[in-house]
Amino acid sequence: MLTKWKHIDWTLIIVLLCMMGMCIPLVHSAVATSDRFRGLDTQMIFYYILGFGVIFFMTLVDYRLYVKYFWIVYGGGMLLLLLTLTPLGQTQNGAQGWLKLGPIGMQPAELFKLALVIAIASLLAKRNKEKLGFLADVIPIGIVAFIPFAVVMVQNDLGNALSYVLILIGLLWIGNLKFTHALIIFVLGAGLLFGGIKAYITYHDQVSDFMTNTLGRAHWLDRIDPWLMPDEASRDASWQTKNGKYAIAGGGMLGQGFMQGEMVQNATGSLVPYTYSDSIIVVIGEEFGFVGISFLLVLYFIMIHRMIVIALECKDRVGSYIIVGIVAMFMYQIFENIGMFIGLMPLTGITLPFISYGGTSLLINMASIGVVMSIRACTKEDLVRDEFADVKGAKADDGGIQAIRGALSRIGRSKKA
Repeated sequence: MLTKWKHIDWTLIIVLLCMMGMCIPLVHSAVATSDRFRGLDTQMIFYYILGFGVIFFMTLVDYRLYVKYFWIVYGGGMLLLLLTLTPLGQTQNGAQGWLKLGPIGMQPAELFKLALVIAIASLLAKRNKEKLGFLADVIPIGIVAFIPFAVVMVQNDLGNALSYVLILIGLLWIGNLKFTHALIIFVLGAGLLFGGIKAYITYHDQVSDFMTNTLGRAHWLDRIDPWLMPDEASRDASWQTKNGKYAIAGGGMLGQGFMQGEMVQNATGSLVPYTYSDSIIVVIGEEFGFVGISFLLVLYFIMIHRMIVIALECKDRVGSYIIVGIVAMFMYQIFENIGMFIGLMPLTGITLPFISYGGTSLLINMASIGVVMSIRACTKEDLVRDEFADVKGAKADDGGIQAIRGALSRIGRSKKA
């Protein structure tokens, strides 16, 4: 089992070390003007050390074990999600998505991302390269994703709920979905998206009344209005995104310097909320400018490229599916987190992978990388085993040829005698 460590992808480890080298100073800068959050950077050092331990542990565990018992993985994740709706659940930043089990606090919605990837990948692999049937496959797999989506929406956590949708779409696309079904889903999705945006803008007063008085989700308006109707959004609703844009724009090409940002390091406190977590891209943009954000994007590109290469090398279809699901999870988080501060996406409570403060988020991301490492290690071991079997078979064949030659030579000698 320990031999699997030989097959660790060191490119991914180096990328993660670089991200750690960015994360700690950025979180330190983000909380420098706040006594309330002081010390979060030290906690992230601990979480990163623990995270690397999780990677090495997950590398040793054969990923096919998760696939074999994927219903247990899925069921355990659903149990944790449902517990948040009981008195054990706690509310933070308006979302009842946290569990406090003794001294340990966790966010099950983050943990469930990996469980959902494993569950959907395992179900797709059972089709064994066959085209997915709409009623037999797409609908049941969609229900597997919709149930946790509904629970997380009840928790009032839109960001993580949407990540389940992107994981589902990514895996269905790679899982041999029929072109006609993909076209129907695309047309329906595009129609709902653009139709919903048009209806939201046209009937804003009615939508506002419905969300506020019927659904009790008035804060959703504060997240959607700055995205679709920035000129009509209230000052409080647009405060975070507008100041975030000003901070990123103020960074210019090279930034204002470490801990020198005018918006983040304001004497009265940061003018952008949650700079240590959801808004940490603002710290990078203001203090390190376009170059700093570009460097981070290059690290993400290398990480995703390496995972795709590992997926292509994997001979086991379910292993490739799992990696694709993990890639979809990361790409959504990266695009959503950065996009909401440049006007491309609505504001949601989603962290920037490996950079934002958050123990649960970091550890589940590290565990996901650990699963990728396990897939790579198992692929390499299977390859070595197959090559050894070929060599062993060749030696056996050589021995048979030598035996035949020996028998013929003995026959020749007997004839001469």
